[in-house]
Amino acid sequence: MANDKHEEIDPRFKIANREALIGVGLALFNFIWWFAFAYGLGSKPVSEYHYILGMPAWFFYSCVIGSVIMIILVTVIVKFFFKEVPLDDEGEESP
Repeated sequence: MANDKHEEIDPRFKIANREALIGVGLALFNFIWWFAFAYGLGSKPVSEYHYILGMPAWFFYSCVIGSVIMIILVTVIVKFFFKEVPLDDEGEESP
């Protein structure tokens, strides 16, 4: 006989899986952003670089602006898309 409790899927797993996929998506977006600017603008000869605030444009866009965008994205995603879930067992009572 199968135990009914083991057959039920905890809804917290569905939430955790969705949030993990969002986290992977954010990490991929960050890498693609960084790679595109770092190697897109940074593949020119150094004599052709443009500078922003004393930094090469490729570095400014890939690292500085990329970090600001990621901070904003993570803040918005956590605030509006992540849910707070209890980590204790549902059936367990506190003493």
